[in-house]
Amino acid sequence: MTARTTGLAARCCATVLAGGLLTMLSPSAAVAVPEYTTAEAGNPFVDGWYADPDIAVYDGAYWVFPTTSRPYDQQTHLDAFSSTDLVHWTKHSEILTKASVSWAERAMWAPAPIERNGKYYLYFAANDIQNDSQLGGIGVAVADRPEGPYEDAIGGPLISRFHNGAQPIDQDVFIDDDGQAYMYYGGWGHANVVKLNPDMTSLGTFADGSTYKEITPADYVEGPQMFKRGGKYYLMWSEGGWTGPDYSVSYAISDSPTGPFEKLDKVLAQDPAVAKGSGHNSVVNVPGTDIWYIFYHRRPLGETDGNHRQLAYDRMYFRPDGTIRRIEMKVRDNFADGNALGWKTHGGSWAAAGGRYRAGRSLGGKALLDTNFADFTQDADVTPTSGRGDAGLVFRATRPGTGVDSYSGYYAGIGPDGKVVLGRANDSWTPLGTARMSIAPGSTHRLRVTAVGPSIKVYVDDLLTPKISVTDDTYRSGANGVRVFDTAASFDNVAISPAQ
Repeated sequence: MTARTTGLAARCCATVLAGGLLTMLSPSAAVAVPEYTTAEAGNPFVDGWYADPDIAVYDGAYWVFPTTSRPYDQQTHLDAFSSTDLVHWTKHSEILTKASVSWAERAMWAPAPIERNGKYYLYFAANDIQNDSQLGGIGVAVADRPEGPYEDAIGGPLISRFHNGAQPIDQDVFIDDDGQAYMYYGGWGHANVVKLNPDMTSLGTFADGSTYKEITPADYVEGPQMFKRGGKYYLMWSEGGWTGPDYSVSYAISDSPTGPFEKLDKVLAQDPAVAKGSGHNSVVNVPGTDIWYIFYHRRPLGETDGNHRQLAYDRMYFRPDGTIRRIEMKVRDNFADGNALGWKTHGGSWAAAGGRYRAGRSLGGKALLDTNFADFTQDADVTPTSGRGDAGLVFRATRPGTGVDSYSGYYAGIGPDGKVVLGRANDSWTPLGTARMSIAPGSTHRLRVTAVGPSIKVYVDDLLTPKISVTDDTYRSGANGVRVFDTAASFDNVAISPAQ
């Protein structure tokens, strides 16, 4: 049985927390288990346009299987990504293609992985059928390894018709503790559950002789996800339109894998400061722990193309009564994955290496995240390495371009000589405040900016007493990032959070 949603029994004797990883000690080996607040090396966690991620744990590795987010006629293959630490990811290209599925032509969607009896199964939708006279629906492929190659297991769709009004798409597979496998699926505002036989390639029946049971909860649109925790069955689903800002995730809890499922709350929705269109999720439990993550896709704020979706994950927390706290889409990047996905540079030379984001000396080179915070706290570890200028944080930035002060917004920085600066840019520079402090050459300093309305405060190392405090209401929201001015520098542990 896979740990994909139910978790694995822990074969260990103790746990200790070490450097952001929960280290599980067993008689045979010490296995590092990720315990993070979010994707702390940055969201998106892999490169490219992808959607509908589903996740499995196979032999200590995390495997993510997404839809390739392209126009339907170009959705003719599926890729996968694997990681042992949820930080460093390996891409496995074209693990299933339409060439291996005689009946699939387009719209290969929402792969659902699961392992049983040494075989790896991948359920998928194809062709986006609109009625029962069209060929397509939900298929199943099988492989001997998680990375495939996967081959069509039955030569046709497993579900090829509309039942109870549910379009045969967006399948999720779950194996209960008693070994019974279920598949949850459905689009067009209807959800069904079916039993899978032990062969995992045919459908069983319920005690009343039926094959398809409708379980549609309130506001359901598509994308069901089932997992079990504490003896309770959690059904999650997506609401709203997948190209719109209202796309979101809600959930229900039941005592039975077949429901009833009554909506409790919306747990994941867009954040106008971070990303929009967040939905179509999956869930993973880190084996042997009560650590849970929600994987999902979202659209960057600056993107208008519906297919420009990216993969993200965040920590998922439960209250003592078993209900789920609303998900906070955190903004973090410690560059531990060796990349700077999600960052866009404007001038200068930039590279992620050695767990840092490094900038060569330039007159105003900057790198920005696609955020739009108004009131926030922004942190970074800043190491000015050479030059006469300064390096630091850009915030509330709009109209970014290449040039010394080619943006509208604010900047706070620290120089190798210990000078702390705060100013406003708008194709020119307006100083707002300066301070002095003693620093050692090449040393790293924690730089923090808090901005609440017109109040802007700059902290260096001492996060209780600001070095600079001003009032300026010229710019009220915009992107966050980092910048250098006549100084080379490196940056680490970037974090932006709403002001408390």
